[in-house]
Amino acid sequence: MPQGKIKKLTDKGFGFIDTGSDRDLFFHASALQETAFEELFEGQPVEFTEGEGPKGPRAETVKPA
Repeated sequence: MPQGKIKKLTDKGFGFIDTGSDRDLFFHASALQETAFEELFEGQPVEFTEGEGPKGPRAETVKPA
């Protein structure tokens, strides 16, 4: 499972993951497993699977690493 770090969190229930490549991945709170959105913090390591959303690539099944 790919790993990255939380780059940015918003107060609207979504954020972005720094994947270590040239692009960040969007994720929504509904993609979280094993944690609540309110427990996440910027810089936190996470694991995720990459999927495709209506607006392009996004992270799915996001959980703390």
